[in-house]
This record gives sequence, structure tokens and C-alpha cells, in this order.
Amino acid sequence: MVYIDPTHLDIEDRVVAINRVTKVVKGGRKLRFAALVVVGDRNGHVGFGTGKANEVPEAIRKAIEAAKKNMIEVPITGTTIPHEVIGRYSGGNVMLKPAIAGSGVSAGGPVRAVIELAGIADITSKSLGSNTPINMVRATVEGLEQLKKIEDIAALRGKSVEEIKG
Repeated sequence: MVYIDPTHLDIEDRVVAINRVTKVVKGGRKLRFAALVVVGDRNGHVGFGTGKANEVPEAIRKAIEAAKKNMIEVPITGTTIPHEVIGRYSGGNVMLKPAIAGSGVSAGGPVRAVIELAGIADITSKSLGSNTPINMVRATVEGLEQLKKIEDIAALRGKSVEEIKG
């Protein structure tokens, strides 16, 4: 994974989920919050992170910092992705399919946040497994990491792009 410096990018963030976590201790219940945040520049860079703290704003701040540290680059062809892919993480499976220009983002909840902040305008997706937000986000990012441009595949095979297109 290549490190992407977030200081040179115009980054947006979106809170996907906030979870209240309770720990029962001798003196009673201890409340904490866990936040899941997706960051991206809407131009092919996206990342996600989680943060835990005693207050919600602090958990969100920690999650944003974590998300900026593990950003990935997404290959985009026009306004969509180059090919169909299935991202798998734990119980979450997300199918991502390219769509024709003008069809928009057909995705729900956590997947939509990742796709929109990556800068993909036309895509069809389907959640095939767990609908837990963290698993769906991880599966979506896993799927986006698997994408390859046709130029990269041509270089790997030692052929021209026209030979691969057939």
C-alpha cells in the first residue's frame, strides 16, 4: 500500500456510524463512544478510520486522523470504475459494478459514503452479506483496492491496450 499524503489533498469527511459502548465496572456503567468515519477528496482518494473516546467529538476527531493515515487511490474510468468486483471482509460482501454515465450512485448507507467520497459518480452496488457498517466499509474499500486500469494490465502482460480490448 502506497502512502498518500493527505496534506496536499482537499479532504472531506463523513461520519458513517457512532456506537455507544458500555462497560460495566464495580462503580456502575462506564460509557464510551466509537465513531466510524470515511474521508476522501472526491478525486480518486478515499480512506476510513475508527476512533474511540469518552465524548463523541473526540471519537470523531480520532477517527478522522486514523482515516487520513490509511487512504487508498481508486482507479476511475470516466465517471465509473473499470470493471466489476466483489469486496469481501469478514461477513460483509459488497458487489461493485460499473454503470453507464448519468445513472448515478446506486448504493446504500456506508457503501454510498465510500463511493461518493472516492469521486465515483456512476456505479451499481449490492450488499451480499452482513450489513454492519464497519464490515461494509471495509469490504467496499477492499473491493476498490482490487480494481486495476486496463493500462496496468497491458503493462503486466507486455501487450498493448488494443490487444487486450480485442
